[in-house]
Amino acid sequence: MNPGDEQQLAVVDLGSNSFRLVVFTARDGWWKRTDEIYEAVRIGEGIAATGRLGEAGMARAQAAMEVFAHFCRAGGLGPDQVDAVATSAIRDATNAREFLDRAEAASGLKVRVLSKEQEARYGYLAAVNSTTLSDGVMLDIGGGSMQLVHVERRLARELDSWPLGAVRVTERFLADDKPAKPKQLRELRAFVAGALERAPWIARSGSRIVGIGGTMRNLAAAAQREAEIAEFGVQGFVLTRDALDALVEELAALPPSERGTVAGIKPGRADIILGGALVVQAVLEEGGFDAVDVTEAGLREGVFLERYLARDSGGEAFFDDVRRASVVNLAAQYGMSPDHNPHVAHVARLALGLFDELAAAGVHPGDSNERELLWAAALLHDIGMTVDYDDHHKHSRYLILNAGLPGFAQREVALIGQAVRYHRKGMPSLGPFQSIAEKGDDDRLDRMAALLRVAEDLERSRDQLVREAHVSLDDGRVRLALVSDSDARVAIWAAGREGDLFERAFGRALEVG
Repeated sequence: MNPGDEQQLAVVDLGSNSFRLVVFTARDGWWKRTDEIYEAVRIGEGIAATGRLGEAGMARAQAAMEVFAHFCRAGGLGPDQVDAVATSAIRDATNAREFLDRAEAASGLKVRVLSKEQEARYGYLAAVNSTTLSDGVMLDIGGGSMQLVHVERRLARELDSWPLGAVRVTERFLADDKPAKPKQLRELRAFVAGALERAPWIARSGSRIVGIGGTMRNLAAAAQREAEIAEFGVQGFVLTRDALDALVEELAALPPSERGTVAGIKPGRADIILGGALVVQAVLEEGGFDAVDVTEAGLREGVFLERYLARDSGGEAFFDDVRRASVVNLAAQYGMSPDHNPHVAHVARLALGLFDELAAAGVHPGDSNERELLWAAALLHDIGMTVDYDDHHKHSRYLILNAGLPGFAQREVALIGQAVRYHRKGMPSLGPFQSIAEKGDDDRLDRMAALLRVAEDLERSRDQLVREAHVSLDDGRVRLALVSDSDARVAIWAAGREGDLFERAFGRALEVG
């Protein structure tokens, strides 16, 4: 894709439980989802028993494909801008070709039926490009199948697929509309454990597992609600074994028709969510994992990113640094790319320079993770200007929290968002995110907000007049010596007002000159 040219790709995911069309747009160094259509067609219903796609499911599926095709034509998307892929149910059905011939003729969509290996690879690409997974396992559970990929140094070493999707295991073990019996739960978990015996590498893949797919997103949302955590999506959420076990117990006590009443569980997934949760539970048990990291990315993102990140050299479709890529991507969406916006780039340089010199002087610990969060906040502090200048610090926080920032934990996103929220005025507070904070995060937030605010003040005239700011200690004070080519009185005036916050953050008075 050429920088500056707007590129669009519609990925049509024909899954066993649902069909989904997602439009991705890329331009000027950024990419994002720009539209989406979803339909719960349940095409895989009954396939475990008959091996065939049922007439009712095929009719729903064809109707959805015709809607998707019309949507693409209305949006001006040509055949080369639409990639329709089919997964487990269609791949496994003995009458798949019959259905595809009929549906393709009616809709005009050409469908790629993914092999097990291709489906696993796309899920793996989504996971390693939306999290910091380097060594561990990728878990993708859909309606018809479950894929596991062993990841070492970000590379896929071993992968496998099993017919253990949420729809299939529900039909086999949890078909009646009653609360689940303990025996049913034991039998399902034992069945999964037996199936996983052919992949002994799961137990020696490390301590980290990343989960993708609708089942994972729904379970994470339910666990968030139960824990009363401030919600801003499930990207980066860590679903613990204890939280999953509690959810399984709660869901099992209800008949399928009532499981949608559990906060966070979508009604359209209520009847199959327990089956999916039990599969995840069994995988965690077999692999010895204490928790699963959840990402909102999935197979669709994997399909898009393979094309978007394609290199002429034929290398792997990876972001070199997921965290940096997600911050720069979000900044670029709002015209704040450091390569094209001198102001945000300079604020970042000033803030990091102050961070480093204060750490060298022993004023604060100089934690590298805190430094990275400060850099992210500096690059993103003005994206809310796209909404309006007034309260743009609040608008920026909203955009940051709701973007997800792949690669960052939810606690880290909250720290970035709150530092940005207080980059203009007020005394920083973790507010609704106190429940996910770690020890020392209040102090981290104070330091990040103070340095971001001072750096913004030094660049108040937005002309890079203050080229550098250097730290020296003088009798309990921090003195900032400014390097400037001309009169820096605006910067001195602006930064000089931050004494209260600076002293709260660093325990020292601030003097700017």
